[in-house]
Amino acid sequence: MEVAMVSTRASLLILILSLCSPYKFIQSPMDFGPLNLLPTTTTASSDFGRILFHSPAAVLRPQSSGDISMLLSFLSGSSLSKVTVAARGAGHSIHGLAQALDGIVVEMRSLPAEMEFHRGGEGQVSYADVSGGVMWIELLEQSLKLGLAPRSWTDYLYLTVGGTLSNAGISGQTFKHGPQISNVLQLEVVTGRGEIVKCSPSKDADLFNAVLGGLGQFGIITRARILLQEAPQKVTWVRAFYDDFSIFTRDQELLVSIPDLVDYVEGFIVLNEQSLHSSSIAFPATVDFSPDFGTKNSPKIYYCIEFAVHDYQHKNTNVHHLSQGSRQMRHMVSQLYSVEVSYFDFLNRVRMEEMSLRSVGLWEVHHPWLNMFVPKAGVADFRDLLMDKISPDSFEGLILIYPLRDRWDTNTSVVIPDSGSTDRAMYVVGILRSANPDPEDGCSHHCLQELLLRHRRIADTAGARLGAKQYLGHHPTPSGWHQHFGQRWEQFAERKARFDPLRILGPGQGILPRTQDVAAAAYGS
Repeated sequence: MEVAMVSTRASLLILILSLCSPYKFIQSPMDFGPLNLLPTTTTASSDFGRILFHSPAAVLRPQSSGDISMLLSFLSGSSLSKVTVAARGAGHSIHGLAQALDGIVVEMRSLPAEMEFHRGGEGQVSYADVSGGVMWIELLEQSLKLGLAPRSWTDYLYLTVGGTLSNAGISGQTFKHGPQISNVLQLEVVTGRGEIVKCSPSKDADLFNAVLGGLGQFGIITRARILLQEAPQKVTWVRAFYDDFSIFTRDQELLVSIPDLVDYVEGFIVLNEQSLHSSSIAFPATVDFSPDFGTKNSPKIYYCIEFAVHDYQHKNTNVHHLSQGSRQMRHMVSQLYSVEVSYFDFLNRVRMEEMSLRSVGLWEVHHPWLNMFVPKAGVADFRDLLMDKISPDSFEGLILIYPLRDRWDTNTSVVIPDSGSTDRAMYVVGILRSANPDPEDGCSHHCLQELLLRHRRIADTAGARLGAKQYLGHHPTPSGWHQHFGQRWEQFAERKARFDPLRILGPGQGILPRTQDVAAAAYGS
């Protein structure tokens, strides 16, 4: 053990000296134990967005929190080093947010996939202690063996625990249980200083709150204690279609107002045949719906509510009371469909769509996505803004839209809209566009840049007019981030100065770039 530690320390020292050298004398892949210098074709230079490709100088494949601590301690203790570090989970960032140009990428999936479960007795909570590199699908598979499961999810489960907690982690359960960051009891974090800290709402609470939704700016989550609940046996999964946006949103708000009866609520805009069929891949019921989408100059838009009720096989299960809510819904006549599936299959529904897209080569393409939090009062205006900026007949992808209730801890780093009223309800709108780069009939580089510019205009306009905020945000300049955080900017900057004073972490975000002046100030020179 001692020999291995000495070897790792020596590898780190050699690595840092090589990265700081003006001669860059290491030009080819070299093995440094858990540290590897890799060629520019490494997967650490790409992500799910396939928009930016920033090659790191090295990749760390840690075997413990100590490996990460050792790396950050070396970097924070060296006045010569300009090296930055980004933590990479399963590689599903969009705009290079887990990349580190000429820096070091920490592959969190290399951490041992440790999971320890604690079943609480009567009046006590159940939880799981898991490595930050564990994927939610792995946690689900193991917890279900005990009849337990986390309460809050993302739609796609092949994401790491540390990755989603660094953002927020939202899905159709958020209206009921809050985002994933509201369902974590404790964290182990390696700060930008290299310190390993266990934190919680009652111990080192400022670090705990900073890291949750902190975009990887304050520390790297190496372990998390996730709140668990009893897992249902089955799920009644329902879809209802609409041709009126106001009725669609009214019924969504009706469903989220009865959290004792409904467990999941989402919705999406049906723009064309492609969006209708692609969004039905995972829905195992026959949908007898053949809408008239109008013409290119006069398109007809439809909407779909998707909701679910958990069946615990108890006498008073919510399924038996579902009709109380559904009777008040005003969907299109005969356009309500339901099916019963296992809890696992429901939560893993997006995987089926992934497999379908992979089979036709449409998964590993450009994903110029835009996700927004929109105040409830402005959601109709946002819908109009959106329809002005896209072509329904040619749109490829999915547009999600569903309401969230006020279950957000404002002490965390996540930024949500300020509604200016006591009703802090908001909508999530996800423009999940795919852009196939096929050279013959796909989206060229110019086409991709046009889509990104269009999304930037939507985000800027919605922010200025409606007070909307980006989720999984991307801003091209530090001033854009300053505006994004608004009144919370000073708190964010102060936390950064305290937990990562040299601005080593999260360079891909571009929030507080590392400069020569920062390093000089940190060392009093």
